[in-house]
Amino acid sequence: MNVSLTANDISRVVEADRAHIWHHLLQHKPLETNDPRIMVEGKGMRLWDATGREHLDAVSGGVWTVNVGYGRESIADAVRDQLVKLNYFAQSAGSIPGSMFAEALIAKMPGLSRVYYVNSGTEANEKAFKMVRQIAHKRHGGRKHKILYRERDYHGSSITAISAGGQPERNLQYGPYTPGFVEVPHCLEYRAQWDVENYGERAADAIEEVILREGPDTVGALCLEPVTAGGGVITPPEGYWQRVREICDKYEILLHIDEVVCGVGRTGTWFGYQQYGIEPDFVTMAKGVASGYAAIACMVTNEKVFALFKDDAEDPLNYFRDISTFGGCTAGPAAALENMRIIENEDLLANTTAMGERMLGNLQSLMEKHKVIGDVRGKGLFLGAELVADRATKEPVAEKLAQAVVAECGAQGVIIGVTNRSLPGFNNTLCFSPALIATPDDIDQITEAVDVALGRVFS
Repeated sequence: MNVSLTANDISRVVEADRAHIWHHLLQHKPLETNDPRIMVEGKGMRLWDATGREHLDAVSGGVWTVNVGYGRESIADAVRDQLVKLNYFAQSAGSIPGSMFAEALIAKMPGLSRVYYVNSGTEANEKAFKMVRQIAHKRHGGRKHKILYRERDYHGSSITAISAGGQPERNLQYGPYTPGFVEVPHCLEYRAQWDVENYGERAADAIEEVILREGPDTVGALCLEPVTAGGGVITPPEGYWQRVREICDKYEILLHIDEVVCGVGRTGTWFGYQQYGIEPDFVTMAKGVASGYAAIACMVTNEKVFALFKDDAEDPLNYFRDISTFGGCTAGPAAALENMRIIENEDLLANTTAMGERMLGNLQSLMEKHKVIGDVRGKGLFLGAELVADRATKEPVAEKLAQAVVAECGAQGVIIGVTNRSLPGFNNTLCFSPALIATPDDIDQITEAVDVALGRVFS
């Protein structure tokens, strides 16, 4: 790829960025003396920055988003054609791409039936939370309003979303938080809280213990990621999800699964929960829905929940009185339709499974070579390697050392991720989420870079 920028072009962009951009997740003081990284072009799995340097992207746009890779002209064309025809009308009316994508999406989600369009994962989760609260008032005198969330999970960046977030360092300094959100224990068996054989069931039973402590008549919903993402890439133990569903049914609690990261192919099935054979009441999704080619997120629910908001048409306040301005943009569903077609036509779910197995195997081989790797886990092309100072005690490495591994991979032209500034003492898991188009050569290049980086940092 030829990035044709002159030195003057680069200088102007860098200075404009330094003067005016407030970047996400960055401390800006170092940018006063160091140039910000400016990405210019992407094709497939690779990116080129303003200096012309090539990068292999092992995190799909930095935040698990670009599932079908960069440079997809057919998605850009679909968006352009739709915007010329009709760019926007409020979601109080329908649109052709909105209807068509909703139909295609629901066909992938047996048991669910309704799609509410919004523009981000945070907003999608907010809508589900609002529905739970409104149902509590409509059906339970306002009492069944509490929402349970899991330690280490993340559900967005608004005040209410972080109130449902189990990552203390992300939440710090943003309180007071929205009341009515209650934490349940994580299910990471590598850092087990209980010494039992059926760990998955025991971790789920811990949720029931919280429900009984709070009072089942006060709990309206349970919100969980199918595979915990930024909290350390945590795959649930065997038996966990089945027991969770049983507990929700027992106490009439709505099960909300946050698929913002796992959704649309990341784990090798259309949705992460489908790996575990359960049926949720709410599913929220964003990132990979359109692979970042347009802003779109969805809150999907079943007919049972939908019916609760149309049961009393005589009451003017009884329906879901909510709006998302940019849920009416047509670019999102137009991009999402083409994104889904690509995944199907190129058989990317099968590729995700195959390449995920290859990468997991590569990481397990690195574990044999590097004692600093304490655990390797994940599903599909969504994997993590937890770094420890001592395998026997499982003492985590310092966060700065995990970040040094990321920097060393970057020096080799490979972008990987790491848990950071989220979990006190446990920001020590390397994160990998290459695009679903990854080839064996891509996977091997990523893990070879990690091999070299571990050798340099921990030599």
